[in-house]
Amino acid sequence: MSPVEPALVPAPRTVEEAAPGGFPLTPDTPLSAGPGTGTTERWLRSTLGPALGLRFPPGTEDTRDGLRLRLDDTLAPEAYRLAVLPGRGVEIAGGGPAGVFWGAQTLRQLLGPDAFRKAPVRPGATRTVPHRIVEDEPRFRWRGLMLDVARHFMPKEGVLRYLDLMAAHKLNVLHFHLTDDQGWRIEIERYPRLTETGSWRARTKLGHRASPLWNDTPHGGHYTQDDIREIVAYAAERHIAVVPEIDVPGHSQAAIAAYPELGNTDVVDTSSLTVWDTWGINPNVLAPTDTTLRFYEGVLEEVLELFPADATGPSAFASSPPSSPAPSFSSFVHIGGDECPKDQWRASDVAQKRIADLGLADEDALQSWFIGHFAGWLAERGRRLIGWDEILQGGLAPGAAVSSWRGYAGGVAAARAGHDVVMCPEQHVYLDHRQDAGPEEPVPIGYVRTLEDVYRFEPVPAELTSEDAGRVLGTQANAWSEVTENQARVDYQVFPRLAALAEVAWSALPAPAERDFAGFERRMAAHYRRLDALGVAYRPPAGPLPWQRRPGVLGRPVDGAPPQR
Repeated sequence: MSPVEPALVPAPRTVEEAAPGGFPLTPDTPLSAGPGTGTTERWLRSTLGPALGLRFPPGTEDTRDGLRLRLDDTLAPEAYRLAVLPGRGVEIAGGGPAGVFWGAQTLRQLLGPDAFRKAPVRPGATRTVPHRIVEDEPRFRWRGLMLDVARHFMPKEGVLRYLDLMAAHKLNVLHFHLTDDQGWRIEIERYPRLTETGSWRARTKLGHRASPLWNDTPHGGHYTQDDIREIVAYAAERHIAVVPEIDVPGHSQAAIAAYPELGNTDVVDTSSLTVWDTWGINPNVLAPTDTTLRFYEGVLEEVLELFPADATGPSAFASSPPSSPAPSFSSFVHIGGDECPKDQWRASDVAQKRIADLGLADEDALQSWFIGHFAGWLAERGRRLIGWDEILQGGLAPGAAVSSWRGYAGGVAAARAGHDVVMCPEQHVYLDHRQDAGPEEPVPIGYVRTLEDVYRFEPVPAELTSEDAGRVLGTQANAWSEVTENQARVDYQVFPRLAALAEVAWSALPAPAERDFAGFERRMAAHYRRLDALGVAYRPPAGPLPWQRRPGVLGRPVDGAPPQR
């Protein structure tokens, strides 16, 4: 894309100038929506229309002076063709409903930053869409963002806002991290203490766990079941699948604080445990007992009802013909499986008896059995387990998928073993990591990951064969919230780097060293104006603004370049 072409992010496959000038959108421009395009029609009327003062009166499929939406079964499910031609208005054709929706996101960018506002700032102005033909489709099926709402709770309105931000960047999976040591965020009706007790902590470590600072204001909150239903429905209208994460068997102190029998009661006094108020790897893990298994089966029964699988779409793991709907990942349930210390199991007579009764080799095999139990339980209900790459230890049930976070190695091993993979290595796409080495960077965590670093991230390791590479479903950025306690801090860490990740996930980019980062920066100059209109408190290219700095709050910076594998 040349500098004179529209500054689209993520970059489309092709943009062709159809003619000089453009098509004017006025308050009377009609909208014609063909079968299967209802989500895009509703979005245009509820979001784009109010931003620009467009009424979009109903049109017909023969309308030549309006906006037309239709399906085209010659296109791939998420592909689209946006054509703005003289005398023919604007037409968005998609291989499926999602393709039409992504085409509408491109139309929004073509209309300028005012299209990203809530109400017109120039009432009555004519909006001109340049005469262009944009043909586009995504590289990866899984294009995601993980939001950690367990460490610091994000109110429902903030989650809905992030779904809108994801849609604007053509991301289609929200990995929703709902439980951890520091808080349980989802209402489970049969276990009310999970939110009555488990969703609140008395205080919070301020900064990294080595920091001497504390925030003594109690922190917490949770989503009611109707909140969850609203979030899932709102996401579905934007063609985003929501994958819930319920952590087992580690990262579970909030649950144990609510129901002490879930912990290793023969090793520690679990009745004295509270919701954890600091960060790090917690030694208090679930007991490998039938009581624990039945408890979490009860939790997951309610989770499955709240996060229904899309039974009408094709398998999310098999290729589909162009006329099929876009793949849905709503059948996945994430169970964590990471950072589970085994010290309590080694000291527990109950855990050791379980190991002996099952004929297992050791505590790692016990965790594999624990994860395997839920993989089978979910499979019996038509769902698929996904977990962090530690679930590979001791063997993994067929059909389970892996989020590769400790580098590329777990993803490589999983793909070679026949498992589907989402690449999200900590060293490259953890957005809580710092964006610069300068002293003014707020609460510096981990490696320096600049906008350019994220733009040059490659999700598919070169050592994979073409068959194994096909098991890489895609990639996601992870936004952990230990040191991002409010919307402004989340925005600062996530943007603008999420725009770079979105382009990596969507666009057909060359090898990392050959990518045109200078061209991406030029397009971002326009994209920052869109983010401004959306009210995103991103990190400016020149560095943090005075009110974005956090002097005196310790982080955990890691010097040097991150490992590449």
